[in-house]
Amino acid sequence: MSIVYTHYPEIEPFAVHHLSVSALHTLYVEEVGNPNGIPVVFLHGGPGVGAQPHYRCFFDPELFHVILFSQRGCIPSTPVGEVRENDTARLVEDIEAIRSLFGIKRWIVFGGSWGSTLALVYALKHPDCVSALVLRGIFLGSQRELDWLYRGGVSHIFPEGWQVFSNYIPAAEQDDLVTAYHRRLFNPDPLVHLPAAYHWRNWEGSLLKLLPDEPDPLDDEAPLSMARIECHYMVNHLFLESDDYLLRSAHQLKDIPCHIVQGRYDMVCPAESALALAHELPQAQLHLVQGAGHSSSEPGITSELIAAMLELSRMVKNE
Repeated sequence: MSIVYTHYPEIEPFAVHHLSVSALHTLYVEEVGNPNGIPVVFLHGGPGVGAQPHYRCFFDPELFHVILFSQRGCIPSTPVGEVRENDTARLVEDIEAIRSLFGIKRWIVFGGSWGSTLALVYALKHPDCVSALVLRGIFLGSQRELDWLYRGGVSHIFPEGWQVFSNYIPAAEQDDLVTAYHRRLFNPDPLVHLPAAYHWRNWEGSLLKLLPDEPDPLDDEAPLSMARIECHYMVNHLFLESDDYLLRSAHQLKDIPCHIVQGRYDMVCPAESALALAHELPQAQLHLVQGAGHSSSEPGITSELIAAMLELSRMVKNE
């Protein structure tokens, strides 16, 4: 019988840093676990979600030195919600700045959803700095994946949520919902951008888990920064070199140990992307989790991620 792992107990950072990466952006960076442990960098999703306390709990605090940070514009990095000087290439530069800050030679790169996208871009740019990859809920940034979310693909499974999301936009603009939402999210009037943020957030939120949560109420606490940053990246096609860039280039990572953890019923990032990536990375271990959706908090997803980290702890040298 296989072991089922659950989150480690809550842990507080042993150090917090505020790293200036430009005249505009300052990143929130925290360290948890063992300062002499195996280095890991955690890349959060979204884009726009920011570092969350429960992300610390995937890692044995005795084994790992984990660096978590909020990407540009993501709470509590500053300025919150800022999309200027905010693109994929700059985020890769930020990851390198953090690695240099701590004097780390190589580290495990751990990313889920958009974090898996960013992890792959980073590994392609800096393969010598990556000791292993742990990727969850694979998103390759292709138009096919964007169409699944924003042009009606998943609407066949969640038609009622799709109707709310799409019908918020006038019929004349519904052929390009990402652009239509982008216009509203960046409108200076709160009566325009707050409802748009609510609908954007709740559409994706309704897809995260196998059994969806109830949507949050509409109020002034709607995560406008997350919606703005995510839509900014989507309208710019994730700032990737081409539609097939990650899949076409993935073979370059064939010498890097890799675990791919994917929910069978992931409605945000369908499993076909994980299988396509695994095909290009024959050394990767693909963990297709039955009875799970997209969220890293799904019990099966959590267990596989922790198991992957424990396996890597036995094979990756502390550098």
